[in-house]
Amino acid sequence: MAVALRLTRVGSKKNPVWRVVATDSRNQRDGRVIETVGRYNAQTEPSTIVLDEERVRHWLSVGAQPSAPVKRLLRTQGIR
Repeated sequence: MAVALRLTRVGSKKNPVWRVVATDSRNQRDGRVIETVGRYNAQTEPSTIVLDEERVRHWLSVGAQPSAPVKRLLRTQGIR
């Protein structure tokens, strides 16, 4: 199973809030997840980024591949 760290959309219409999740890379964007490791809200000023650093590092250590947006969030938070 190829695990990916990526964003999944939650929130209402025209009001997106994103969760950072570990999921099988073959699942749909908002499909089944293994674990939720954080959240991201771009509509606040400044943007709200909350990550469970310990769990993110765990998933990266076992081979999870972050998507491009998640890579930017990790770099912003100083994790990777």
